[in-house]
Amino acid sequence: MTDPRDDTIFALASGSGPAAIAVVRLSGAGAGEALAALAGQPPPPARRAQRVALAGPAGEPLDSALAIWFPAPKSYTGEDMVELHLHGGRAVTAGVVAALAARAGLRPAEPGEFTRRAFENGKMDLTAAEGLADLVAAETAAQRRQALGQMGGALARLYEGWRARLLRALAHLEADIDFPDEDLPEGTAAAARPELAALITEIAAHLDDGRRGERLRDGLQVAIVGAPNVGKSSLLNHLARREAAIVSATAGTTRDVIEVHLDLAGYPATLADTAGLRPAEAGSDGIDPIEAEGVRRARARAAGADLRLAVFDATRWPDLDPETLGLLDEDRGGDRDDDVLPVLNKCDLLGPESGLVNGGVEVAGRPASVLSALTGAGVEALLGRLEAEFRGRWAETAAPALTRVRHRRALEECRAALERSLEAGSPELAAEDVRLAARALGRITGRVDVEEVLDVVFRDFCIGK
Repeated sequence: MTDPRDDTIFALASGSGPAAIAVVRLSGAGAGEALAALAGQPPPPARRAQRVALAGPAGEPLDSALAIWFPAPKSYTGEDMVELHLHGGRAVTAGVVAALAARAGLRPAEPGEFTRRAFENGKMDLTAAEGLADLVAAETAAQRRQALGQMGGALARLYEGWRARLLRALAHLEADIDFPDEDLPEGTAAAARPELAALITEIAAHLDDGRRGERLRDGLQVAIVGAPNVGKSSLLNHLARREAAIVSATAGTTRDVIEVHLDLAGYPATLADTAGLRPAEAGSDGIDPIEAEGVRRARARAAGADLRLAVFDATRWPDLDPETLGLLDEDRGGDRDDDVLPVLNKCDLLGPESGLVNGGVEVAGRPASVLSALTGAGVEALLGRLEAEFRGRWAETAAPALTRVRHRRALEECRAALERSLEAGSPELAAEDVRLAARALGRITGRVDVEEVLDVVFRDFCIGK
């Protein structure tokens, strides 16, 4: 049985719709031969674009294109590679792809297969490959910056630096074990303990980041909560700048969670409009079972959100909704107690005598945003406040951030092994735990024992990448 990794693969690497340019990539030992067959001439000089006339198996013209030849190992995948820059019409790309598929030894690439071959040929580590996937998926400037840093090796340098220190400590321990009768410096094994303790501290600090990188990669969750008819859906529509939610004077219109995705100050956010809060027992105050389920979902979304906008009806000031006020005093067990921003809506119905129109109002000790979701007054100020919150909570730091659960689990395993090594009753047991810690770090970058995670890492890549 032949190894699929020995095949020459091809794929359309650009979008499938009509465009000015379409790019088809080939990688593998047969890439150069396939180019020569299509172009009727040998591949051009390495890494130099050359205009070629492409023809199909029967000699029918396909396109006048640019061909670039990347001989191994100086290519993206480390194999012989070809890029064909075609005119981007569907008929052109379909004709070229069909001509490649007709050749023996060529097959369409699987999702992520080009990048997987780059990893397997030592062109990048696993964290760089994951950073590339994040870069392709990035929708905001902050996501782009984080992905570029990871793709550039920021995480790999950190983890490989820790791994190198672990291996040095392991060498001290094993020297004490293997050469007990040699004239080694006194305390060779004991000299490793301060380094191991320092690594435990550094890894613990890296893990204790509030999941900043994972939140930025996945998007920040903002829940809009409040009583029925306080204007939550109108506020969502204003922030989204489109009619994303139905607005009605009828209480209980919103039954399920309605989500919109926003770019706020370069940070990705998922804004969720939720059902109006009130006692959620079916049958109480005329609430039906469907609305009761909506209230349950609203509370669950509020509990899991990074930030909550608690919306109140400003015309009821200071007699505000007790169900929503309860969120401001709710302890979610985190380090921050300011994850609820009060919003007083319907200020267009207030007169100057209310004392609310000019702002400077607090709800339960928190500064409140006073606005009208109907007219838009004060909405821009709320957006500015949200952007400031995002910058303060999730701004990038000099240290690279964890971006995946896979990394976190391996680091937790590494830390636990190091803690065991400091408590071990013999150098042999300590050395084994340090060896396990080093292997856990190596799995993050792909240095050791990663075959079982490769399919997981590359399954979400697009075809042609």
